[in-house]
Amino acid sequence: MGWSTILRGTKNGLAITWELARVIIPVFFCVTILKYSPALPWISEHLVPIMQLVGLPGEAALPLVLGYFLNIYAAIGAMLPLGMSIKEITIMSVMLLLAHSLPMEAAVAKQTGVPVFGLIMVRITLSFLSGMFFNLIL
Repeated sequence: MGWSTILRGTKNGLAITWELARVIIPVFFCVTILKYSPALPWISEHLVPIMQLVGLPGEAALPLVLGYFLNIYAAIGAMLPLGMSIKEITIMSVMLLLAHSLPMEAAVAKQTGVPVFGLIMVRITLSFLSGMFFNLIL
């Protein structure tokens, strides 16, 4: 292993880190602002019908959005104060396992040549279908 390999690996690693940071940092700030604004109760109220399809309260939209756009750890942190039931936590977990960290994973998928829009739509659709299924069986 020579210096050229280390330099090439470092250069590639920094390039990928920069591409991911360009997506993750703005999303993080937007969600943080949303979290502390009066818009969140309004959004929750309007998402109640959609969230009821998967057996979750309207407030569960925030952890779902955090999980979809940031990471599962942010979603867990947002779920804790909501006092969700075991059923709701299970549904949320299944949904997030199928669709989490979408901007970061989209950036990685883009590097491999996968059609990003189709990938994101399939993951979100499967996430909601699984949520509906688990809502029915639990």
